[in-house]
Amino acid sequence: MLADGTPLAGRVLVVEDDADLCEVMVGALVSDGHSVVAAADGHAALDALAAEPFDLVLLDLALGPGPDGVEVCRRLRAAGDGAHVVAVTARGGEADTVLVLEAGADDYVTKPVGIAELRSRVRAALRRVQRSAAPARPLLELGALRVDADARRAEFAGAELPLTFSEFEILRSLLAAEGRLLSRQALLDAIFGGHAFRDPRAIDVHVHHLRDKISAAGGDGAVIVTVRGAGYRIDR
Repeated sequence: MLADGTPLAGRVLVVEDDADLCEVMVGALVSDGHSVVAAADGHAALDALAAEPFDLVLLDLALGPGPDGVEVCRRLRAAGDGAHVVAVTARGGEADTVLVLEAGADDYVTKPVGIAELRSRVRAALRRVQRSAAPARPLLELGALRVDADARRAEFAGAELPLTFSEFEILRSLLAAEGRLLSRQALLDAIFGGHAFRDPRAIDVHVHHLRDKISAAGGDGAVIVTVRGAGYRIDR
């Protein structure tokens, strides 16, 4: 439920080339009150993303023919789309996990995925998006680095940083902590609201991307300090 008591619902794009699985996923999400669009391949997914905004994209990686899920995610991020992306993959190794996150996904699930878990993931992601719309501290700054949580905008020296949902939430959390150490679990909680089924390794990949983007804008990515075995903090 949202703060005003109305059901939590969002615009969800399901990208899945297995027709039977897609039907089950769409049916479950529609029954939860979400507005759902289905795409059977990468081309259809890109067309849908160009046509309208989505709060959440459930993206199968093994699409074919045409662009696979990794390519769809890369193009989505290159276009500046900030939708929350959950990759759905049959791959489960560490290298494949990194590949998924490197492409710009916020999270991932591995097949076979239970429908109850999938529905829970969607609810948690949308709840986090809704909760982040009314932050306690809307404006955070450190030198030339600035985060405006009301506008969902991060800048360095006035130039916008093109951050994903997860990267934005990590940066906002670290700035709000004012130099205090945040564990990987604390950062997972900041992104996903304490929901289970999360891999702490994902935080390392998101932080790597965040540092690269700060550096590319002319800043010092090392402002995000790794405390080995413990987590991360902002160097003030």
